[in-house]
Amino acid sequence: MKNTNVQINKETEINAGYETSKFALVVGFAMAGLVGGGGFACIISGLINYGFGGLLKSLMTAFTGN
Repeated sequence: MKNTNVQINKETEINAGYETSKFALVVGFAMAGLVGGGGFACIISGLINYGFGGLLKSLMTAFTGN
């Protein structure tokens, strides 16, 4: 029995711009999700600690400075 080695050269085209933008989009969505989750946690914490009225009063104070 004779063993024969065969080498096949196969080239694959990679669109680097598409892959990079897809990666950046996924990372952007992940970071936006983390920021949104943190903001949601802060709102819930404010509601628990101060109630709706206290939270609304604090928000108006933050906007107007009074």
